[in-house]
Amino acid sequence: MTAHPAADPVLPPDITAHARDLGPLESPLIWLTAAGAAVAVLAVSIALAHHRRARRWGTAGTAVLFLVAAVTAVNGYVGYVRTPDDLSRLFERGSGAADAVGMLLDDGVDQPDAAPDSAAATHPGPAGSGERIDVLSLPDPAHAVPSGENYVILPPGYTDPANTARRYPVVYLIHGYPYGGPRDWLTSGAAPDTLRSLETEHVIAPMITVSVDLTAGAPSKDWEGLDVPGGPQLETYLAKTVVAAVDHRYRTIPDRRHRALGGMSGGGFAALNTGLHHLDEFATLVIALPYDDLNDSIGILSGHPAAVAANTPRRYLPTMAFPQPIAVMLAVGTGAPTDVATARRIADALHRRDQEAVVHSEHGFNHTWHTARATLPYLLAFADEHFRPASAPAS
Repeated sequence: MTAHPAADPVLPPDITAHARDLGPLESPLIWLTAAGAAVAVLAVSIALAHHRRARRWGTAGTAVLFLVAAVTAVNGYVGYVRTPDDLSRLFERGSGAADAVGMLLDDGVDQPDAAPDSAAATHPGPAGSGERIDVLSLPDPAHAVPSGENYVILPPGYTDPANTARRYPVVYLIHGYPYGGPRDWLTSGAAPDTLRSLETEHVIAPMITVSVDLTAGAPSKDWEGLDVPGGPQLETYLAKTVVAAVDHRYRTIPDRRHRALGGMSGGGFAALNTGLHHLDEFATLVIALPYDDLNDSIGILSGHPAAVAANTPRRYLPTMAFPQPIAVMLAVGTGAPTDVATARRIADALHRRDQEAVVHSEHGFNHTWHTARATLPYLLAFADEHFRPASAPAS
């Protein structure tokens, strides 16, 4: 780690500007237009109040338009649905009419493929330099984890016969909690698009990126990626089952120096806690919207004070031993002062333990997917710097 100074990566302005841009469905014009239309319909319905049918339709229309305005305003703030394709993926989570609408909206871009079996993973498919996204189902009954969808983003050229001997580092990304899921890094987080931009401009070398499913089949639960007493052992599932399966099925560089673990918000907590517990598996952590305390999720471990202490980095990090070094980037928005204070506290604790830590701040951003998306290029570049010697160019 000493070959890499603790510094914020410097990236091309076009990449960072694109990562900060709002998507078409995040524009404030949407909710402003809906709100304006609601006011207009309300005014008309008041003017025609003596007409019962007009009043009824006007009231219903006003309510619907105000609801659309509220939903789109919240989405514009949070940044969860950026594009019509993101919207289609959200509808496709449902069934019946919702799924049908989702399929109509789906443009096919970044559409995941069925996961290869272990034999196919050692024999690349037809020649091609395009990126590929696999869906890797990894049920683990021994750790109470049902079948889920882990998304494996393979870099351009992975299936090219000329690259059959090439191996790649891996970045693992964890979704937020609760109601998060592994597709979020493909949609809200724009990971495929960001990887393409960084690799096209040779900012980073090609890497495999895995968006991990740590929902345990219950997205509404605030699992925080923990080994839950009497419940799913999500930390062990990630560090052992998922890592081993990815190393077995894909051409990875299977050592800790070429693995990074990251996440956003609750997934950022899971990445920090899991990474610190498994220094033998991960040498780099890349975390957006970090926190170091269980806070409201402490109920998951209620009745187990030893487990609470062992899974609260704010408690154990100040005295933690580091038999192997780790490098950490923490990304925050300055509009979320609690995130800023938390990131600095974590970084200071790591510095006091002689570990590398960098805090990257996005001015005016908050605790939202906008911040995770805007900071992802920096997080990936930081990981890339630690995957290769500092003097080696990305290629």
